[in-house]
Formats: sequence, structure tokens, C-alpha cells
Amino acid sequence: MIFWMLAGAIHALSILPDFILYPLGIAGGWLGYHLDRRHARIGMRNLEIAFPERSESERRRILRESYVNLGRSGAEYIRLAGFFHLRLKRRVTYAGLEYLHEAQRKHPGKGVLALAAHIGNFELLAPAHAMHGYPTSLVHHTQRFAAGETLLTLVRERSGVHIIRKHRAAREVLRTLRRGEVIGIPFDQNAKRSEAIWVPFFGELAATASGLARLAVISGAPVHPVFIVRSHVIEIFSEIEHQRTADADADVLENTRRYQKAIEDAVRKYPGQWLWTHRRFRTRPARGMPSLYDDDKAKDVVAPALTS
Repeated sequence: MIFWMLAGAIHALSILPDFILYPLGIAGGWLGYHLDRRHARIGMRNLEIAFPERSESERRRILRESYVNLGRSGAEYIRLAGFFHLRLKRRVTYAGLEYLHEAQRKHPGKGVLALAAHIGNFELLAPAHAMHGYPTSLVHHTQRFAAGETLLTLVRERSGVHIIRKHRAAREVLRTLRRGEVIGIPFDQNAKRSEAIWVPFFGELAATASGLARLAVISGAPVHPVFIVRSHVIEIFSEIEHQRTADADADVLENTRRYQKAIEDAVRKYPGQWLWTHRRFRTRPARGMPSLYDDDKAKDVVAPALTS
């Protein structure tokens, strides 16, 4: 019942023309910035860590832009999930598409691991790429809210995205890569301790999933940073060069550091388009270390990761 209510509301809102729908989304983001004090505090703490050299007013401006970006993304999601979703295909353009074609020529039958992040209108990335005719899969952590999970999956699959569930990701990812497909891997969220290694992110050690680096070695697939930024531009970057030595653990650590550096570079380039309200540094390198967030009383976080 809740699913059908959500789907009905989204389809009803999607009838609104763009000149009404998008300003409503922006207004919603602006309102969220002023009312969502708990997450705003988290965002400001993250910005203090990332940009200590900037003034508080500058950090607040970035956080406000981030909330407005979320509001716009919400409006765009309504368009994607409701009527007329195919219009988005015409609006999305590419920068660096030649890197994807080069990867497919250089690594035939290996597929591509797309290093993604919650930047820009991130929920459109996989659907837009799939609608342009590129076989696309997405590693997805099943959400607890069943109605929202069903809607999210339906919208993605309707656009041609193949969903790979986290709990069975490893084998299915390998099969999908062997078909030469692109697999999106969100890589900017805190990892739970059992799956984490610690690499620098804005100068602070961040719990980061090690599975992507191991998967890249096993599959031989190239890793390319891929983001969708304002306004509807999919940016594809050159392949991240991997370290390959006799020390496998050292290689995993170094390659994961390189992945995280690519994410950091993108966030520095588009600070107002990243999701600052996520507790990226919640899991600390050692148990018992004080939290970086004043209102965080939990020891660890259980967050999406690639493999177990």
C-alpha cells in the first residue's frame, strides 16, 4: 500500500512542468538546509575537516549549495521515476566518453568498474548511461524501507539498469564484467569495520571498503572514475593505474588510496554538489577513539560496501 502511494504521488508530481517542478525541488533543498539541523551539523563538521583553510561562512555556503543540489536531485528523481522519464536521455551529455571506448578496446571481455560517488544528480548516473544504450549494472545495498526499496529498484530497472545485490555481489559482478558491461560502484561512504581499510580522505583516515581493489585484480577490469555533475554531464576520467607488486595487501591499500584520491579530487572540484551530510569518518581506525561527530554515540557504522 505504501509503495503504491509513493508511486502514485511521484507520477502525479511528474505531470508538473519543469518550470514548476524544479523550483519546488530547489525550495525543498533550501528549506531542508534551514530545518535539518542534525544533518547540517554533520555537514559542517565534514567541511571543517575537508576545508580547514576556509572561513565558516564559506563552509556554510557550500553546505547550503549541497542541500539545494539535493532538492534539485529530488525533483529530477521525480521526473525519472514518473511520466516522461525518457526525456532525461536527451538532456544528458558526456565528457570523456572516449575513455570508455578506449577501455573496451584495451580490455575486451573485461568490462569496466565505474568508480562513482554521491556527486551532482547521482541517482541519474546509471539510468542515463543505460538509456544511452550502454549495458550498465549497479551494486546495490538493499534498504530496510521495503516500499522505498521496491520503488528504487523498479525505477532503475525500468531504465535498463541491472541491479546486483550486495550480499551476492562478488560472483555476479565477475559474470557481469565478463559480458563486457559497466558496473557502477559507489565509493564515497563509510565502510563497516569488518570490511574496511583506512586510507586518507581530506587528510583524515577514512574507513573504506577494500573489495573494489581486490575485485579489480581478480577480474582484470579497469577502474575509471565516473560522475554526473550539473547540468546533466556524465564525466568519465582515464583509467586509474594500479600498483602490482609481490605484496598483495600493500597493493590493495595503495590502490584503494588512489580510488579515494580520485573521489576527493572530484569533491574538491564540485564541493557544492557532494553529499556532506553523510558521516564519512564515523568508523574510527581504532576502537575506543573519540568520535569526530559530537552527537555520534555509536561505535561503528554499517554502510554499503562492495563485497563481504
